[in-house]
Amino acid sequence: MSDRFVYHCTLRWSDLDAYGHINNSRFLTLYEEARVALMFAGGRAWGVGSFADGVVIRRHEVDYLRPVDYALGRATAEAAPTVRIELWVEEIRASRFTVAYELYDGEVLASQARSVLVPFDLSRQVPRRITPEEREFLLTYAPQGGGA
Repeated sequence: MSDRFVYHCTLRWSDLDAYGHINNSRFLTLYEEARVALMFAGGRAWGVGSFADGVVIRRHEVDYLRPVDYALGRATAEAAPTVRIELWVEEIRASRFTVAYELYDGEVLASQARSVLVPFDLSRQVPRRITPEEREFLLTYAPQGGGA
């Protein structure tokens, strides 16, 4: 497999549910932060800024493997606890791509997910094809021969 994009996401007190765990709906927000870092910051660093012009979600799929606590024992006076999210591009098609994720609480795999994304022309309100530059960038995070 190619390199995964690794993102350390800070947990917020507001992420907690009534049971003291990170709320299931907040997992999508954590995954979103990692995905935005990959596509917008990572893409721009590669010279590909077009994802910031429009990408919409077609589908999310999340598996919750274990609860994630706020874990004050892992916090410091300077920093809240974090989780590690590893993501990669699982599939690239002409007008959509799939990002896969793993969320780790410490060294324990706590969740796995997938998002299908569609590049989108916001001014015309229509999907668009992936550009050659976008494809080249996405391939750096795709498994070798994995349908990309």
